[in-house]
Amino acid sequence: MSALSASPDPRREPVVVLGRRSAFGRLNGMWGSTTADALLAPVLSAVVRNAGLQAERIDDVVIGNAVGGGGNVARLALLEAGLPASVPGLTVDRQCGSGLDAIVLACRLVAAGAGQLYLAGGVESCSTAPLRAHRLTSSSGAPDFYGRARFAPEALGDPDMGVAAEAVAARWEVDRAEQDAFALRSHQRALAAADAGAFAEEIVPARGAADSTADEGPRKNLGPALLHRFPAAFVPSGTVTAGNSCADADGAAVVLVASRDVAERLGFAGGLRFRGAATAGTDPNLPGIGGGRAGARLLADHGLRGADLGRVEFNEAFAAQAIASLRMLQVTPERANLQGGALAFGHPYGASGAFLVLRLLQQARGGDRDGRPLLAAASIAGGMGTAALFDWVRSG
Repeated sequence: MSALSASPDPRREPVVVLGRRSAFGRLNGMWGSTTADALLAPVLSAVVRNAGLQAERIDDVVIGNAVGGGGNVARLALLEAGLPASVPGLTVDRQCGSGLDAIVLACRLVAAGAGQLYLAGGVESCSTAPLRAHRLTSSSGAPDFYGRARFAPEALGDPDMGVAAEAVAARWEVDRAEQDAFALRSHQRALAAADAGAFAEEIVPARGAADSTADEGPRKNLGPALLHRFPAAFVPSGTVTAGNSCADADGAAVVLVASRDVAERLGFAGGLRFRGAATAGTDPNLPGIGGGRAGARLLADHGLRGADLGRVEFNEAFAAQAIASLRMLQVTPERANLQGGALAFGHPYGASGAFLVLRLLQQARGGDRDGRPLLAAASIAGGMGTAALFDWVRSG
């Protein structure tokens, strides 16, 4: 394993060195009246404070967001966090991959020499997301409200995500029992990690709310019998249910991406070195395999196989698509998401990809590392996927 001091140009080797997040809340739950900017601001503040940074040194704040009201939530939140007006902000939208793509973008900016210090991650407030409507679509001029944006032309197919998950389950022969077992494992692992204190350091309390340090999603009462009782949620006689699908959620997650030499000067003992990333497109009718496609491309680019990986974090929007994508990567479900995933925590779309990187960072920093590469990947609405490859490196 290369040390942080081994690169010939320490100004251009990106490392993820620190991360913080909010607790993840259920839709209309603990963050039911908290807007995305208000949810993100204290997390940004905590990363700057915990890193011992002079905020004016930050080159940019890059934040993923999928269903917000526009207006550049990254810039709004950083100003609310008290960062100086000299710090810019950029909001990116690749739906479920937004938070991961924001981190990848920050890493690539460091690698390109554009800057040396970035805050990157994502935020979503599904509870306060604005209503959407087309203008003047009737003779009365009344707005035509709609539930979600289009992801693909109707001629190609633009199914709702649950229907698409059923298509993936059918195509890759992922049965109901396998999906339910995957979902139960996610909850059990999330609960076990919380009980062990795995999230205590990373969760930032809301301002003035001491009871906001625990995730709302993981369910202690969930078991095989209860999961078996859930009916098909999207297709009659289907296998995808509310029990083996993620719930919409509210949350924010942010990491600090630095060049290697800046990380050393800040006193960080190690971090996740960014090795590369890939984004892939696939059939819009099968969006759930996008993360698998992107991951397979990335591994091939680096001459790796699934067996060569250490930790794997894959966004669990639906058990069916996570299982199918992991098969494509030749990674067994038992090896992925060892502290639980979106099936347990919920899915704050813009933040979920950043949560994957934070999980890799926290587990590696806690000593759970064996020298192998680490993978974060997410499937994305509209038939896409993003995957990023890291490894843990120590300072010299």
